[in-house]
Amino acid sequence: MSSIPRSSYLNFVRANGRVLAFGFLMAFASTFGQSYFIGIFSPDIEAAFGLSHTEWGSVYMVGTLLSAALLTYTGSWADRANLRVYALLVCGALTAACLAAALASSVWFLVFAIFLLRQTGQGLATHTAVTGMVKIFQENRGKAVAVASLGFPTGRALAPVIAVAAIAAFGWRETYVGCAALVGLMILPAVAFLLRPTDGASPEGAAVVSGKDGEKPVEATLRQAVRGATFYLLLPGFLATAFFDTALGFHLLSISQLKGWSPEWVTAGYIAHAAASLVFSIWAGSWVDRYGAVRLLPYSMVPYVIGLLVLGFVDHAFGAWVYLALFGVGFGIKATLIPVALSDLYGTKHVGAIRSFTATLSVFSTALGPPVLGWALDIAAPIWAMTWIAVGYFILSGVMMGFIRR
Repeated sequence: MSSIPRSSYLNFVRANGRVLAFGFLMAFASTFGQSYFIGIFSPDIEAAFGLSHTEWGSVYMVGTLLSAALLTYTGSWADRANLRVYALLVCGALTAACLAAALASSVWFLVFAIFLLRQTGQGLATHTAVTGMVKIFQENRGKAVAVASLGFPTGRALAPVIAVAAIAAFGWRETYVGCAALVGLMILPAVAFLLRPTDGASPEGAAVVSGKDGEKPVEATLRQAVRGATFYLLLPGFLATAFFDTALGFHLLSISQLKGWSPEWVTAGYIAHAAASLVFSIWAGSWVDRYGAVRLLPYSMVPYVIGLLVLGFVDHAFGAWVYLALFGVGFGIKATLIPVALSDLYGTKHVGAIRSFTATLSVFSTALGPPVLGWALDIAAPIWAMTWIAVGYFILSGVMMGFIRR
């Protein structure tokens, strides 16, 4: 870690603090629609609606698939809309999504609430954070995405622990009302303030600080991107992390019961996940700007492989923290690499459409994860078999990414 130029990062943050803070807040706001956060509510929701693991996973799958079907369209608006207006609409819709979750009175309304949470939180809040960074910044995209992406581990460290305590004290519906208040009364006004025009300059003016003049990268449309072989070498790696990270996060408390780990111990382990994500996101930002995102992509699979082996074959309670820390390493690296890799390969003019399309496919993958793993848990499938299937897929995905530069 000593190779990270701290002064370079500090100068970069000082020069572009307002825009980077916006990216951080949008990344943090995505927490409320992420699988690991919704998964905290799983036992209470299953009890409230009388659902099995498979049934609740299916409800989640349907809502997520509906979100995925719309995400390519809503995400492409980022290429045409004013960034400030787009971000405020996303925050407003996320507030409504949290309220819908709190008010769900039937399974069908629960599907609708999951759709809104996944669309606005996991989908558009994430999309706004990282797409905004790659569009605004030119030369230092790795650092910009890395700093903004710190909102992801921050949310992952704080939200599960607070949510568990709030659910125990007030109830799961009241906790989601609190989430709505946080987004609508604090994050939304903060985003409006951070992206306010200053001296006639738009937020995009930050690119002048850190961009290269005179460069004109290749600008591929979504149609051109999906016609090339490169896209399909990338895709399995994108889907691997989406499927397995979502499925494991969603059912982690159920897995912890099988291993005899307490929910409080496991959710506290998200602090290790967040710390690892933070450190390796910063590390990845520096190395992406130095060596390029595409070159580093295959190595991003390694921490996931090791983490899966730990989760599958280590029964000691400390294994939960090691698994979460390793997945945090992978998440921190991936959060920085993927947006920059897409902009390096395809340019930034249509990166909103391209990234939202890859996000749509990832969301489809996340929709399948919880019911598939829920079914495996319901039939008591051997943990060793599930582990080796997942490990094999990650290794294959890394090998395919290695062929991109060739």
